[in-house]
Amino acid sequence: MNEDQSVIDPQKLDRLAEVAVKVGLNLQKGQDLVLTSPLAALPLVRRIAHHAYKAGAGVVTPIFSDEEMTLDRFKHADDKNFDKAASWLYEGMARAYANGAARLAIAGDNPSLLSNEDPAKVSRVNKATSLAYQPALEKIAGFDINWNIVSYPNPSWAAVVFPDLPIIEATKKLADAIFAASRVDKPDAIGAWKDHNANLKKHAKWLNDQRFSALHYSGPGTDLTIGLADGHEWQGGASKAKNGVICNPNIPTEEVFTTPHAHRVDGYVSSTKPLSYQGTLIDNIKVRFEKGRIVEAHASKGEKVLQQILDTDEGARHLGEVALVPNSSPISASGLLFYNTLFDENAACHIALGQCYSKCFLKGAALSKKQIEKQGGNKSLIHIDWMIGSGEINIDGITADGKKVPVFRKGEWA
Repeated sequence: MNEDQSVIDPQKLDRLAEVAVKVGLNLQKGQDLVLTSPLAALPLVRRIAHHAYKAGAGVVTPIFSDEEMTLDRFKHADDKNFDKAASWLYEGMARAYANGAARLAIAGDNPSLLSNEDPAKVSRVNKATSLAYQPALEKIAGFDINWNIVSYPNPSWAAVVFPDLPIIEATKKLADAIFAASRVDKPDAIGAWKDHNANLKKHAKWLNDQRFSALHYSGPGTDLTIGLADGHEWQGGASKAKNGVICNPNIPTEEVFTTPHAHRVDGYVSSTKPLSYQGTLIDNIKVRFEKGRIVEAHASKGEKVLQQILDTDEGARHLGEVALVPNSSPISASGLLFYNTLFDENAACHIALGQCYSKCFLKGAALSKKQIEKQGGNKSLIHIDWMIGSGEINIDGITADGKKVPVFRKGEWA
């Protein structure tokens, strides 16, 4: 471990690893684990492997990425290299998931890593990777397996979040923020997650009991009606995967979420926080929907990248997720912009462009792809969340007979 990482509390790091295995994955005895991670997060990977094997894991297989090697590709690789991806690797991952393996991803890459690289090359790499990753992504987005994402305080990420601090101090502050948001700053982290999951379930149950046909958002720069998919189901916190394992896919999480209808979204909406995407900060997003499709999109920063995202495929202009997060969430209260969607999406209500989650349907496990599409579920190579909530946003649920019921007032549950 280098000096920058020596300030990371080893006890809380170990607690995060234990929570990832026991709460995030709920790893089963004999179950294999495929783990992806930045090389910088090796200390966390080792603790996860430790707790996984103690829990009776089959084989733990880590797959690492490295920032320097990534940059070398953009600086020195042949031009045609940018339309390629390691499809053999993703096919192998999909095969592992089909055979029952769990999936764990550690986030923590420098969010500005590719900010000085050619956006066209970045876009080509993203598209090639998305295509190659599709067989594995289908198993994850379809919730066929138990999966989880946690984060590691990589010093290069810390330098972006706290640019005015010395790197050692920045890394410590980011570590503390990750540990607090992930609820591992408490001695009984597993108990804290049990209580938090129960609270999220309470909100999800209320929404499911209401059976709203749409949500209406109003606030500064926003007048948006999001129709909800036929037979949608709200989820939050721990959920049961198709393999029968109850897991927490995201740590941290503050959201309850469901599937919008891909063709029943109308009006306009403005982002309330910047979106950090592949090294580009996209800020002040303003889009207009007609019959579910984005027909106009602008941003004060990163507009070119936003347009490239929307041109990924037809599904990229439609919504795949709608999520409710109170403005008073711990991540929002921290006042930090993490430049990492896993955290920033849990600071505010958000929507996601692209692929829907099939688990957000009543009896979703039994639905075919064709049935999901018929009920309004969206299909795309991408799934990108961006924030539209704040302390000034009101949300009403609209019932099938047109009645309006308050859901959020001034950014909080009504």
